[in-house]
Amino acid sequence: MTGGIAGLERFDSPGKGRGLRVTRPFKVGELLFSCPAYSFVLSVKERGCCCEFCFTRKEGLARCGKCKKAFYCNVKCQKGDWAMHKLECSAMNAFGENWWPSETTRLVARILTKKQKMQRDKCVSEKMMHIGEMQSHVEDEDNEKRERTEADIAGLHRFYSKHVEFPDHKDLLTLFSQVACNGFTIEDDELSHMGTAVYPDVALINHSCLPSVIVTYNTTSAEIRAVQDMKPGDEVLISYIDLLYPTDDRINMLRDIYYFTCNCSECKNKSKDKAKLKVRTQTEPIEPQVISNMVRYARKTIKEFRELKHVKTPSELLEMCEQSLEVMGAVFDDSNVYMLHMMYQAMGVCIYMQDADGAIRYGEKILKPYSILYPPYSLNVSSMYLKMGRIYMQVERPSAGISALKKAMAIMEVAHGKNHRYLTELRKEIAQK
Repeated sequence: MTGGIAGLERFDSPGKGRGLRVTRPFKVGELLFSCPAYSFVLSVKERGCCCEFCFTRKEGLARCGKCKKAFYCNVKCQKGDWAMHKLECSAMNAFGENWWPSETTRLVARILTKKQKMQRDKCVSEKMMHIGEMQSHVEDEDNEKRERTEADIAGLHRFYSKHVEFPDHKDLLTLFSQVACNGFTIEDDELSHMGTAVYPDVALINHSCLPSVIVTYNTTSAEIRAVQDMKPGDEVLISYIDLLYPTDDRINMLRDIYYFTCNCSECKNKSKDKAKLKVRTQTEPIEPQVISNMVRYARKTIKEFRELKHVKTPSELLEMCEQSLEVMGAVFDDSNVYMLHMMYQAMGVCIYMQDADGAIRYGEKILKPYSILYPPYSLNVSSMYLKMGRIYMQVERPSAGISALKKAMAIMEVAHGKNHRYLTELRKEIAQK
């Protein structure tokens, strides 16, 4: 593809298909490239808190006069979003409470509109790869995924037929599969889900459990920065999944969502698995069978919690966390990743219930193991320091708060770049204290 991006080239990555590599050195924290979204959509949950166009979270946003449901920073953002917002504006009024397309359906409607508008022209997010070239796995999807896609397609026809021209069913199945495999979740500084987007050029980057770069977001643009020093010829690699978990779990996640097996050195050597699956030190060693039974219990509990998260009350969820921590704690060390997972969930419930002491109690147990088990410059670690720093401030423990916020800042300066608005806001936050 002509044009390209300086310092980068597309190539055939052995065993992975196409990929991206650097043609010049990059230092830790250096920006490889920035990619505007081909298309994006703000999560319905964030309506009223964030601008639909630039995803800025602030008070006093202006409401769309027609649907009264979309909010904007100013007239400029509203005008910028109109080509996409008009797909939903009148439909939201017409359907009222019955307007419920999924976030994926909403994104696909926008992609189809953009494709029809662009036709054969290239967009600025397609310097290395055209959107139509994104990987699809229609043929690998199981019945459950296919049913979900069919429901999404039905929603697309129901809610968008007035404004969008649809390709045939087969092409729609392909597009939904492409979005499932290549869509990016836009998150804020504390890793809260804000929306979903597609970035064709970023979709070219392959996965590794030892990533060389990290993707962060500046408004709705994706920014790719080095988290390792890179020399010419090095492949650009990101992580597609949460890297906290042991090798078997990561392999299952990648197979289930992306349909491939990772062969990175971490997956071959399993060097962090022992620390990730640490068991309690006891006078009598724990039988391997007892450990594997507890791993099975932990995986089952995590799955159940995920399914019940939007059904049970916060106090019921907290009880679930506490119960599972008690059961697992008989075998697992507090730094075991399954313990950390449930502590993190418990901390989230405590934050929701405004129980600062509970959140701090769990958070303090999580921080040190997170710093050891995650790769350097991990957003999972910086977001934990941010959450903890802000809670410490609430309970008037300023020195602990400032210390945590500064640790978050050190990671974010590499991951987000020193001039990102999150860093500007964070410096103000620290200065005010």
